[in-house]
Amino acid sequence: MVVACGGGEDEDASAASIHVVTTVAPIRNIIENVGGDRVTVTAIVPEGTNSHTFEPAPSVAREIVRADLIVANGLNLELPTLELAEANRQDGVEILLLGEATVNPDEYVYDFSFPKEGGDPNPHLWTDPILAGEYAGHVRDALSRIDPDGAGYYAANTEAFLARVRELDAAIKAAVATVPEAQRVLLTYHDSFPYFGPRYGFTIIGAIQPSDFSEPSPREVAELITQIRASGTPAIFGSEVFPSEVLDTIATEAGAVQVATLRDDDLPGEPGDPRNTYLAMMVENARTIVTSLGGNASALDGFDVSYSWIPFEEHSGG
Repeated sequence: MVVACGGGEDEDASAASIHVVTTVAPIRNIIENVGGDRVTVTAIVPEGTNSHTFEPAPSVAREIVRADLIVANGLNLELPTLELAEANRQDGVEILLLGEATVNPDEYVYDFSFPKEGGDPNPHLWTDPILAGEYAGHVRDALSRIDPDGAGYYAANTEAFLARVRELDAAIKAAVATVPEAQRVLLTYHDSFPYFGPRYGFTIIGAIQPSDFSEPSPREVAELITQIRASGTPAIFGSEVFPSEVLDTIATEAGAVQVATLRDDDLPGEPGDPRNTYLAMMVENARTIVTSLGGNASALDGFDVSYSWIPFEEHSGG
């Protein structure tokens, strides 16, 4: 279990009043940016863990019993955790499913790793910064429902986070514009960028990892090699969370470079570090994608990836 409190700042700055339990690190950090020093946040999926197959330990139930709010991505990403939450939450404690609150069923994305016949839409909405901003808005509303005295504070923190998100969106667009149009092609190991890709003009030609999270079959490998050769993409992208030897084979046979450092729910650094943020993760991802595909990522230079929230005392003028 990973526990992060009050956005990694000095816990004595303000007594945290709301205990939020969540799942993956990007959502944990979004909640921290909205809640500031009025919340403590417990993320129960350790960073660097496959969140799709993670089985929470029974001891996690103690955190759920203490929770004032439970926040999950939803879209069937964390089913074992949600089952535990349903069984152990206190009466009246809300379970906020961010994915379902953000996109309608007709907006769900189904793809190689998440085929429609499997019934599970691709849940990685947060890799689109604008959708991550919508997550923040839903968190703001949920915190305001249980802590009306902090509603103005949560609104101010959310606006600060959204301003940073809009800056990031513009910086990514500027960086992507330097990638030759024919090379704006993404093939990743785990299919984590189906919302990021369309927003920034990338064509997603597939994913290497099948829907059962196994290694691809020889036939699937051959088909992927053919796709990569036909697209002319200079790089394919692996994941720090899903190491795979087959990536080397595919890259070598297709004449592409393998870049295995993309992150979707593993933030840079350790909890409490200034760069252990959603924003830092997305800046690193965008920089990696743009430079690997022949572009110039200088538009991302100097972007402020730190926490965006302010202390409650500063907000209230105390």
